[in-house]
Amino acid sequence: MTVPGYADLDRLCDGVADQVIAWRHHLHQHPELSNRETATAAYIEDHLRSLDLDEVRTGIAGHGIVGVLRGGRPGERVVALRGDIDALPVEDLSGVPFASTAVDPDYPGGPFPVAHACGHDCHTAMLMGAATVMAGVREQLAGTVLFAFQPAEEGPPVDEQGGARAMIDAGAFTDPAPTMVFGMHVAPLPKGYVGYRVGNQFAASCLVKIMITGKQVHGSTPWQGVDPMPAAGAVMTGIGQLYRQLPAFDPVTVTIGHIEDVGRFNIIGQSVTLWGTIRCSVETDMADVQKRLRTLAEGTAHAYNCTATVDYLQDVPAVHNRPEWVDAGLPVFRRVVGGDHVIGTPPTLGYDDVSELVNRYGGLYVLLGVQDAEFGPDGEVRPTPGGRGLAFNHSPRFYADDDTLVTGVRLHAHTAYDHLNGTLVPHL
Repeated sequence: MTVPGYADLDRLCDGVADQVIAWRHHLHQHPELSNRETATAAYIEDHLRSLDLDEVRTGIAGHGIVGVLRGGRPGERVVALRGDIDALPVEDLSGVPFASTAVDPDYPGGPFPVAHACGHDCHTAMLMGAATVMAGVREQLAGTVLFAFQPAEEGPPVDEQGGARAMIDAGAFTDPAPTMVFGMHVAPLPKGYVGYRVGNQFAASCLVKIMITGKQVHGSTPWQGVDPMPAAGAVMTGIGQLYRQLPAFDPVTVTIGHIEDVGRFNIIGQSVTLWGTIRCSVETDMADVQKRLRTLAEGTAHAYNCTATVDYLQDVPAVHNRPEWVDAGLPVFRRVVGGDHVIGTPPTLGYDDVSELVNRYGGLYVLLGVQDAEFGPDGEVRPTPGGRGLAFNHSPRFYADDDTLVTGVRLHAHTAYDHLNGTLVPHL
């Protein structure tokens, strides 16, 4: 069905497409790590202020921004459109002309190369485009739109606060409170496809810190100390057996991604610290996995005459799409990309702290395909012959198709428009 409102939205989305691409290129060339998004926030703020919004709130939970647009028609609904703005400590090997060469020399644990290897540059640019479009139809809106630009989605340094929960705690979504939150993530799916899942779209997550402590000694006399390195290796090996202690039907993973040693080539250090993550597709499994990992670490360390402390930090709940919200949103997605381009997706162990918003206020979170991919005969995603191939999020070679970004703008705009005007609401 086509109505004047949708035609206006699509016309405005097409009109902002080139600008969205230009914004994305700028952001990609100038990435900033979590809780350090100073220039990114200023770039967003400048644009939002040019739109004559009712309010532009800045400095929220670090560098968060919320633009407030009140519609010209009376209405009590409030839709929050969320985009994350931080980058990753990853080298940019995407091969695009606007690749990042940025380095952050001062970030804890650094220096680090910095790149938008997860696509947050796309999210930010698409939301900036959506703000432009919605400001152009404000007189048709019955309610309020919040354009929420969130820092530190990738997780702040462990001794800092940040992210979606910090924005909530700072009151970013208090006045007015959303009646719906919508967000999306670019993904290695075929260009222009929307992926959704009823239930947990993304997994529950926590950051793991395991410190194994022995006794420092010179490398020439290991018997006079206690070497924590073999204990650390045994813990790493034992993690591979945790899966056999849990039901095999719901995916979980425990990954150690970083090891810190305070030793030297000729010194057995006092301690070794393992940094990692737990992911659970079913959130209620998290406590059991944490308990088993703690038992493994402490018991293994003891077997090597060491001690272990285990800390679980930065808990993020699963992103949960409730069935009634999916039922309400599917007609919008099919209108935007076509019915054959809206697909159900399997569980993923990725996480996104948009869950703090979607789970609290209601709403939807979907995936937007942006890569040279196609579906094989069994439904598997495979590279398109002659294309760039698949590069997953957080890979140094992650890329996104510029021409697909306008689809993300349309998804934001149509979702907000329909929620405020009463056609995208869950029926309980």
